[in-house]
Amino acid sequence: MTEPNMDFASIRQADCLPETFRSGFIAIVGRPNVGKSTLLNHLIGQKISITSRKAQTTRHRIHGIYTDEHSQFVFVDTPGFQTRHLNALNRGMNRVVTSSLRDVQVVMYVLEALRYDERDQEVLKLLPDNRPVLLVINKIDEVADKGQLFAFAERVAQDFKFADIVPVSAKLGSKLDELRVALRRFLPPGELIYGKDDITDRSERFLAAEMLREKIFRFTGDELPYSTSVVIEQFKMEGKLRRIHAAILVDREAHKAMLIGKKGEKLKEIATQARLDMEKLFDGKVFLEVFVKLRSGWADDERVLRSLGYE
Repeated sequence: MTEPNMDFASIRQADCLPETFRSGFIAIVGRPNVGKSTLLNHLIGQKISITSRKAQTTRHRIHGIYTDEHSQFVFVDTPGFQTRHLNALNRGMNRVVTSSLRDVQVVMYVLEALRYDERDQEVLKLLPDNRPVLLVINKIDEVADKGQLFAFAERVAQDFKFADIVPVSAKLGSKLDELRVALRRFLPPGELIYGKDDITDRSERFLAAEMLREKIFRFTGDELPYSTSVVIEQFKMEGKLRRIHAAILVDREAHKAMLIGKKGEKLKEIATQARLDMEKLFDGKVFLEVFVKLRSGWADDERVLRSLGYE
């Protein structure tokens, strides 16, 4: 691995001009809420991974694909690594993180600018020492004095030998070209892994469930999203119309009432915003019908979790 690029200078152009086509898998790892999913969406130029200000929004592994003339990047978005509240769901999410690290050629370790504590260090212990790991310092738009970033990077780099260090703002899409250039240097020569126009490995059915789950995170209180899941019970194409019936599973009866809201207004808001996102992503009309169903203890039931597609 190369020494970290501590002055954040641009990678020399000669270093990144590929002699052959390059492709590979790149894991995006970090503690919850450092902006991994936002980073993925901006890197591929399309929203496929859901986001919210609440931690633990991402639960599944999802591939985001970006292809240019010389390379195909397959980004592997992973859940934030959980160090507390280890029910069956969170244990499964942690397994997704650790298994993802075994199956990739490059790792992006994402930190929030100027924030580095024991939660980040727990993730750091998982990082492989036999493949390149890039330190990606996110949310630099929130740092007024950019000079602080150098001292911060030096401090983190004392704990791990990073192949490179790249500061970015996923929210603003800043420095992402530099990040792709840095990543390309470590991709092995190879053919297309997915089609050149593909942006994800996930089905529309999966993406529809995720769009709905995102709105639950965004339009409900702090506790409720973590005791819900989404099941797509029907997904049918009728010409260019997608007809989708979805069920939101809740853990307690009280949560059902909270999710539906007064005269059904909360559920209507969630469903409407999810449908608009689906129509944008699928580039077509969507009929979405949403129900709320009680399924107590689903988050700690391995059998139920498997039926819901959790690894």
